[in-house]
Amino acid sequence: MNGLAGKKIGVAAVRAAKEISLLIEKQSGTPVILPIQGRQRLNEDISAQNITDFLAESFDWAIFTTGIGARTLTDSAENIGLQSRYLDKLKETKLAVRGSKTMKWIKEHGLEPIHVSEDGTMDNLLAALDEEYKGKSPQRIFLQAYDQDDDKLKSILEENGHTVYLSRPYSYEKPDALVVDQLKQSIIEQSLDAIVFTSKTQVRNIFADPAQSTQLIKAFNDQVLAVAVGKVTAKELESNGIKQVLQPEHQKMGAMIVAIDHHYRQQPV
Repeated sequence: MNGLAGKKIGVAAVRAAKEISLLIEKQSGTPVILPIQGRQRLNEDISAQNITDFLAESFDWAIFTTGIGARTLTDSAENIGLQSRYLDKLKETKLAVRGSKTMKWIKEHGLEPIHVSEDGTMDNLLAALDEEYKGKSPQRIFLQAYDQDDDKLKSILEENGHTVYLSRPYSYEKPDALVVDQLKQSIIEQSLDAIVFTSKTQVRNIFADPAQSTQLIKAFNDQVLAVAVGKVTAKELESNGIKQVLQPEHQKMGAMIVAIDHHYRQQPV
């Protein structure tokens, strides 16, 4: 018998919800899709301005924090007829990146990053940059981020003396409040066996109301298994007081579902 037989698994993702659901069903589990990411909004005018500014100004470094952001900027450069110039300048600029999807974009365009986050976190990337430029001249940095952590990242770099240009090629709208409430109620009632989170945005959305945080944490620390696709999401869950967070060794959707299956197989009958 598969480890997920008889298990109801909540899926908080939007973009990968169908893929994750199929993987759960293959392991005889029942997926319950309750997307709380919020709709992604591409900032086309801002992206176009970011591209023209990047080409017009001088930058020592370009930091890309998400694959979506990197691709949005590249698409925007193509739309305004500047993709060739944009990619040529990136090849002349020192690059720092985090995330497997960002690395895929890097390889597609023949770019060579100086620093890659070893564990997929921004903390690791920032530590590497700090170590390299400790005691040296401040750098001018083009930072691609989105509206959740961008000001924090910008402040950290500026506190170290660097000048930062912030690029916000996309953002997220607020999720459907009814769906968020439904997921929270399912967690509190422990009617779901596990919840799959694929981004820290989803975690923040579920814990946005402090009034319900205690009940949610109690449920997670009792019977509801919190599952994260990778370290960034897992860290966000842990920072909200969840003691046990399951995550796969390899930050992939398939590996995550296999990890859940293995977890339940190890449980006493």
